[in-house]
Amino acid sequence: MASNLATQLREGTSKSHSMAENVSFVKSFLGGVIDKDSYRKLVSNLYFVYSAMEEEMEIHKENNFISPIYFTELHRKRNLENDLEYYYGMNWKSSIVISEATKAYVNRIRLVSREKPELLVAHAYTRYLGDLSGGQLLKKIAQRAMNLSDGHGLSFYEFDKVKDEQEFKQNYKRALDSLVLDSTLADQIVSEANVSFTMNMKMFQELETSLSRILVKLTTNFISALLQPLVNT
Repeated sequence: MASNLATQLREGTSKSHSMAENVSFVKSFLGGVIDKDSYRKLVSNLYFVYSAMEEEMEIHKENNFISPIYFTELHRKRNLENDLEYYYGMNWKSSIVISEATKAYVNRIRLVSREKPELLVAHAYTRYLGDLSGGQLLKKIAQRAMNLSDGHGLSFYEFDKVKDEQEFKQNYKRALDSLVLDSTLADQIVSEANVSFTMNMKMFQELETSLSRILVKLTTNFISALLQPLVNT
């Protein structure tokens, strides 16, 4: 029979979701403190993750569990390529390097695809529903914090093929609920969604070093500005 998988995923990942929001990099991002170098590294990491996920979902798009949630209008790879070209230039492919946490994330997606492709539902849910839910807010924060004009470097947050993001979210949740699965598989999907959240957090935590550098720089500049009048007297 049909499931209430959307509700199970929301409730079953609530703790992981809260933990992800409290990672220092995320808190700083939401607070409008964004280092452009860290952000472009984030974009490159997301490019590797979405490339892997979308490639594997393409392979299994006829699978009974993947087909109902296979919406190509949500695909992020092309948008991320546009952003990478903005941040790194035309030769961006030779400039980006996958991080260790991102590599582990990608490997997990590939492993799931090979061994139990139904669990790709968890990764799609974690990524795409998050993008649809907070994308526009994050876009505004990033645009203001990094002084980006005309939306350049923010293609990741644009869903040009989605007319109404809130309505699409509801359709996506209904698609999740339409999946016919037993309680064991439902629990496995929820568990995998928590794995996805954890790997996402580790990817963010790698970026905290760069963030720490920018905070030190800001503090140093602030102190220098305070001391400058004293030096000139």
